[in-house]
Amino acid sequence: MKSNRLARHALAALLTLSVAAPAIAQSDKMAPIAIPAQPNAIALNTGPLPGAKNKESWHSQYDSVFARNVTQATLTPFLPDPAKATGTAVIVAPGGGFRTLSMQNEGWDVAKALADRGIAAFVLKYRLNQTPADMGEFEKSMTAMFSAVARPTTRPSPEEALKGLAPQIADSRAAFALVRQRAGEWKVDPNRIGMVGFSAGAMLTVATVLDGQAKPAFIGDIYGPLQPMTVPADAPPMFAAIAADDPLFAGKGFGLIDGWMAAKKPVEFHLYGQGGHGFGMYPKKTTSTGWFDAFYRWMVMEGFQTPKAN
Repeated sequence: MKSNRLARHALAALLTLSVAAPAIAQSDKMAPIAIPAQPNAIALNTGPLPGAKNKESWHSQYDSVFARNVTQATLTPFLPDPAKATGTAVIVAPGGGFRTLSMQNEGWDVAKALADRGIAAFVLKYRLNQTPADMGEFEKSMTAMFSAVARPTTRPSPEEALKGLAPQIADSRAAFALVRQRAGEWKVDPNRIGMVGFSAGAMLTVATVLDGQAKPAFIGDIYGPLQPMTVPADAPPMFAAIAADDPLFAGKGFGLIDGWMAAKKPVEFHLYGQGGHGFGMYPKKTTSTGWFDAFYRWMVMEGFQTPKAN
């Protein structure tokens, strides 16, 4: 299918993320683990991934855990102490090149930190492209891809590339719909539901804006592609962060940021001197670890942390 080929081409660098270490524990190997208990995960009922044959499996790497071959999407709530709750909510989209999901470093740990600040957080485990069921074969396929993929000199526009993300966009839509449906129960203001994504999850976050149906109140783009795109008329405020030494997306200009500014949409951009790709919530000695506090302060500045009036 042409659209899927376009998406694969545009995401070529992203697909290496499972073997591109976050600049720590470079020698860590993937090790299969049992699927962790996820008692609070809620099925989004977006259906099984079309054509999927391999079942969901998990592995550990870099002192974190990853999911792959996800065929059924879920959303896991991390709710704040009611005494601290502000009514703001954030859907968290981990990255992993649409082949894996960094569930701990870019999912659960982010959600816990948000909940600690009074923000209801929801980790989106979206459906993924299929990979070999055997861990050894999976590692080989990722290593081969990492070795073979040179960053293309030309890529399709984000609008073209996102045509291949229909299952993931459907999962994102369903996540927003569920949070709005249960907003009263979860003490969430339906008009203050945002989304933050990491790498591939950042691409899904931007795709959710372009799709035009879920309408996030604000978005966070953490080390995602920054190439130019057509900014929708109703584009939400955006926070973006990337490290200057990111091997995948740094050094290609800041077209996404320029577009938001040209459209006169609120945007804040942090370019950290070091941090590599995939830093997420890892404790590192680089200023990139400050992204979360900056993101929180930005939400406060934009008025998204004003407690909901009773």
